Amino acid sequence: MRIGIDLGGTKIEGIVLDESGKTLARRRLPSPQGNYRATLDAIADVVLGLERETGGRCSVGIGIPGALSPATGRIKNANSTWIIGEALDRDLAERLGRPIRLENDANCFALSEAVDGAGAGAGSLFGVILGTGVGGGLVVDGRLIGGRNAVSGEWGHNTLPWPDEAERQGPRCYCGKRGCIETFLSGPGLARDHQSASGQAWPAERIVASAAQGDSGCGATLARYEDRLSRALASVINLLDPEVIVLGGGLSGIARLYVALPRLLPAYVFGGEAETAVLPPRHGDSSGVRGAAWLWRTDELEAAVLPPDRSQGS
Repeated sequence: MRIGIDLGGTKIEGIVLDESGKTLARRRLPSPQGNYRATLDAIADVVLGLERETGGRCSVGIGIPGALSPATGRIKNANSTWIIGEALDRDLAERLGRPIRLENDANCFALSEAVDGAGAGAGSLFGVILGTGVGGGLVVDGRLIGGRNAVSGEWGHNTLPWPDEAERQGPRCYCGKRGCIETFLSGPGLARDHQSASGQAWPAERIVASAAQGDSGCGATLARYEDRLSRALASVINLLDPEVIVLGGGLSGIARLYVALPRLLPAYVFGGEAETAVLPPRHGDSSGVRGAAWLWRTDELEAAVLPPDRSQGS
């Protein structure tokens, strides 16, 4: 059995999957915001509680809103700022008495959708997060491609491709640069664009609902969003040419995206052809925690439950 943990800014969620991918148990606790030691305790409580419930010792994979730096072995780029600079995987391995796999939550989403989700069976998949932020993950032949700097899939911090004059400088991003894809395609980016065009300070959900009811201003906002998303995804296709792109995050629920993107992408993909399937997620909000569980392959499960010193020598 596998345990997956999704460490978020407000909650810690854990599940147990059996070999077929069936969920056997699930637990959730509030995240102890600002307190690293309490976060370790909470994750350990979730893991041990799930094991008591299912009656077995499990592998443990964790998805986080950040990355493990290959240079330092410590957390970087995390929205949950209290874990930045900490050796989260090593500390949890000591606490739980077994090795821990840890990955960015967007990578976990991509892995989940590649293993038994919308992209199951595809040779390559790019998983997209369109939510409060914009992220992504790349899976090739069932394996995550993390990258030398642990930033593979971070397309949200590239510049929006082929900007028009009004887009050229772009909004300032939290990363310190201007014009990042995230500032246009995140939920707050969509709301900011609509307010700039209409004066209406509406959240993304209201804009989408009003567009569906025939509001022309909201429809125009979504048309701009679709064109920008097409340009941004075309740059991914031009670089990686994945078989499948799966959209996740809150904005992935906009049904019209799956009609607009196949129509718009060929204008931006090199050569004028875009056969890439763009799909909604099969597992929805559960993909992150499921992907964390799948971080351990079947042939690794025995080593995954041994104490770290023994698992490293096996």
